[in-house]
Amino acid sequence: MKSSSDLTDFYYKKLHPTLLELEKRRKQLAHRIIVIFILYSVMSLLFITSFENFFLSGDNFIFALFTYIGVGGALYKYLISDYTKSFKNKVILPLIQALSKKLDYFPDNHISSKHFTKSKIFTSHPDLVSGNDLVRGEIDGISLEFSDIHAQKRHKNSKSSDSYSTIFQGLFIVTEFNKHFKGRTVILPDTAQSNFGNLIGNWFQSKNFSRDSLIKMDNVAFEKEFVVYGTDQIEARYILSPSLMDKLLHFKKRSKHPLSISFVGGNVYLAIAYNKDLFEPSVFHSLLKYKIAMEYITTLHLAVGIVEELKLNQKLWSKT
Repeated sequence: MKSSSDLTDFYYKKLHPTLLELEKRRKQLAHRIIVIFILYSVMSLLFITSFENFFLSGDNFIFALFTYIGVGGALYKYLISDYTKSFKNKVILPLIQALSKKLDYFPDNHISSKHFTKSKIFTSHPDLVSGNDLVRGEIDGISLEFSDIHAQKRHKNSKSSDSYSTIFQGLFIVTEFNKHFKGRTVILPDTAQSNFGNLIGNWFQSKNFSRDSLIKMDNVAFEKEFVVYGTDQIEARYILSPSLMDKLLHFKKRSKHPLSISFVGGNVYLAIAYNKDLFEPSVFHSLLKYKIAMEYITTLHLAVGIVEELKLNQKLWSKT
């Protein structure tokens, strides 16, 4: 697999003519969006002031505000749709193929909600799962898939209308492990211990009744970053060898975002929390900027590199 620096060279050298073409389109699109949204805002304001007695009352004003935001969001997505499609086909797809010819890219699809539920990382069952940018294939003979995913829970308010809260938004990765396990082991960010200290944090962890048994590990650095729950204490320690714990700590440091991991059946599931779509093109920032380029490259290299990072391609155990 290409290194991150190799991928950066590929981005700027091999894709340079494509980037110049897209950069020209981006500037035109950014100007067009600004003009359209100025006109949209002026028209919306004129409409509201024409019926100010209706719209300026409490509930109606909130309704008007949410309508303005909702229509504006839909309009923005429509305006950037062609540019987004071109960017993904001409930039993201070649980057993925440069990483490995055995990876396929489906920009409009996402990982199945069955994987999300099976991972047992989240205790809430999602009512709505959306996402995009599915990558699926294999690295060094190990199956791998990942995508952006947004899982939400539906709620009913007092007026019986629906609202949604986010369970998870970010990058979700599924890959094979070297052995099939009977139980499950779930590793979560240790927010209790970091917020309340060791004594109180440990108490809160042990009283998390929505989880399996708390499992304490003999790695101080790992315990500081993560909390482990599982159905089998012996199996969890078998999975989380000192070497694997060190690798997970290194992977967490590389990701720079909250990281959750689970080992269920024959798979490893990783959920890396982000608050944005990772492979969407920037409309108001140049594609030629190093920081913009590295966001795409680093994320792709991080997701695909999980196989090598955790040594999943090394058959340490027979898969039974």
